[in-house]
Amino acid sequence: MPFPVFLLLIIVLLLSGIKQNNLLAKQGWGLLSAEIMVAGLAFLYWGFEQGKTSSREIAFIAVLGALAAVGRIPFAMLPNVQPATFIIIVSGFVFGPRAGFMVGSTAALVSNFFLGQGPWTPWQMFAWGIAGASAGVLKIIFPNIGTAGMSVFHFIWGYLFGWIMNIWFWTAFIYPLNWQSFLATYAASFWFDTFHAVGNVAFYLIFGAGFVKILKRFRKKLEISILD
Repeated sequence: MPFPVFLLLIIVLLLSGIKQNNLLAKQGWGLLSAEIMVAGLAFLYWGFEQGKTSSREIAFIAVLGALAAVGRIPFAMLPNVQPATFIIIVSGFVFGPRAGFMVGSTAALVSNFFLGQGPWTPWQMFAWGIAGASAGVLKIIFPNIGTAGMSVFHFIWGYLFGWIMNIWFWTAFIYPLNWQSFLATYAASFWFDTFHAVGNVAFYLIFGAGFVKILKRFRKKLEISILD
């Protein structure tokens, strides 16, 4: 199921459950949404485990995830400005959708050991994982995309990441849960998402070309080692 449809389904189920005042509506929706994300992540990780991935590739994915996580920590005091999204997107663009998802989800999990784990962690893992995976799909569809196209993609993901995380924030902290509060939550996050989007573009324009070259060089080495 495409992830926009998956997220829309969650929203519709939440609103319909609240409207009907059934048993689920009396539960902690923030916790329930996190449990849904954990189940989805488990399925995606299982799919990765079933694929053909060399030990070298797994190790390099872990290194990229750790790099994105470390890059996030020094910028924690700034409102949504950090290089993690940039690193994740470029990783997915160079190594493909599966690797991009793993780098993104790993970065969220590892960085939260320093910044704080909680029911928001599965949502961050999912959001950054999808960012990396979508970058891999972008490379397949537009293999010769230029700097301008990649800048737009980074900018868009500044908002998409925030919109995904807003679903968790809305279910965990907002009452009552209805369309009015849903739209108000998204309106309130506009400036934070804008900072994220602009920061993504800035990191890409400053470091993107060099980082892509480095990753492509490592990808060639991995391909050669697999052939050997």
